[in-house]
Amino acid sequence: MSVPLLQVEELKVHFPVRGHRGQRVLRAVDGVSFQLSAGETLGLVGESGCGKTTTGRAVLRLVEPTGGKVVFAGTDVGTLSGQSLRRFRRRMQIVFQDPFASLNPRMTVGDALLEAMEIHQIGRPQERRAMAQELLVRVGLNPDYLERYPHEFSGGQRQRIGIARALAVQPQFIVCDEPVSALDVSVQAQVVNLLQDLQQELGLSYLFISHDLNVVRHVSQRVAVMYLGQIVELATVDELFSAPQHPYTQALLAAIPIPDPEEVLRFLPLAGELPSPMEPPVGCRFHPRCPHATAACAGEAPRPQLITPSHLVACHRVRQRREEQC
Repeated sequence: MSVPLLQVEELKVHFPVRGHRGQRVLRAVDGVSFQLSAGETLGLVGESGCGKTTTGRAVLRLVEPTGGKVVFAGTDVGTLSGQSLRRFRRRMQIVFQDPFASLNPRMTVGDALLEAMEIHQIGRPQERRAMAQELLVRVGLNPDYLERYPHEFSGGQRQRIGIARALAVQPQFIVCDEPVSALDVSVQAQVVNLLQDLQQELGLSYLFISHDLNVVRHVSQRVAVMYLGQIVELATVDELFSAPQHPYTQALLAAIPIPDPEEVLRFLPLAGELPSPMEPPVGCRFHPRCPHATAACAGEAPRPQLITPSHLVACHRVRQRREEQC
């Protein structure tokens, strides 16, 4: 069995928050574990505020983890600092959600691409401009755009520039942080197809963060469902969409728009509001909103368990059902 390219173990990111009630702790990420193979796309889904983006940034150490371990290609990322961390960063990059805010408005496209190459000493100085032009062609843009500024481009073009900037340092792994959510629907498919083409061409691995389950289903091989800082279900795309086990996953799937108004929903839609990560519910964090909650759900947090070799679920109801079947 091959060693995963990325291993995340019990990752935690807690932020101290001061207020009129004194200092409290916001548990943005609270014990997340998953693996990613070379050339694979792992989708990470959940409601806004569940900790998806913080997880992606903590993997790259753009946000410092409070606890846990991130191992990339056999190296514990948490042990790196200074120049060793800077050298390592070229192997792991990110494409941000907002393609305008992530680009410096005072830098031309060429400056943004060349700066990344210069920092990481990619290619010879006399070759870098040609390499930057090649990157633009690779992401479907005119190589003459090197002299233009971000405000001269559409949202889809700016996101292509963001992808080119990530590719400029020749990474192995890219965190795609909702890369199409700020784009028009007509442009989303173009950017998604570009990311897939680049993955096949360059052998890239993606952590694809999104709240759009249809996009995740299209691009991912496996999907992790996150709720209030924790992963509640992780499975292959086929297993998750055909036989979701956790009530939260089922509610997310019920929220997907159905073109046929007469079609009956398979699952109950999600109700209630996401609790505060500063005061997560005791026991199963989903139990206040769960239509199947029992006394056990409010008293003890469920442990993740494998129901198939590739399907992980953290739910008391699933465990009880399996025990009854045995």
